Parts: sequence; C-alpha cells; structure tokens
Amino acid sequence: MKKLLLSTILLLALSLSFTSCRDTKNADSAEEAIENAAEATEGALEETGKAIDEAVDAVDKAAEATEDAIKKAGETVEKKAKE
Repeated sequence: MKKLLLSTILLLALSLSFTSCRDTKNADSAEEAIENAAEATEGALEETGKAIDEAVDAVDKAAEATEDAIKKAGETVEKKAKE
C-alpha cells in the first residue's frame, strides 16, 4: 500500500512539474507581434487617409480649373460669333 501511495505521489509530482513550467515567451512574443502589426496598420491607414484627402483636393482644383477653361472658351466662341 505504501509503494502504491508513494508511486502515485511521485507520478503526480513529476506530472505537475512538467505541466506547470510552460514557456510564456511564445505567448508574450505573439502578443507583441499582434500589437506591432496593429500599430503599423494604424499608421498605414492614417497615411492612406491623408493621401486620399490630398487626392480629393487635387481633383477639386482640377475641376475648378476645367470649369474656368470651359467658361473662357465659351466666352471666346461667343465673341467670335458676334464678329
């Protein structure tokens, strides 16, 4: 009976010593990698937003310039038609 009890305790102690010593480095490095990816993505999204805003401004300016050119061309055509 003693041998059975001692063997059980020994096996329990060995199993606990192996399972309680997990490698937490992998969990920490995975968490850190996720955070780094999130930060990089956030920065890229901000830059993309700025680029889109600049593109919209450029398109607005081009549209205004085109409108002015069309008005001037129309005025020129009207002047030539009156002559």
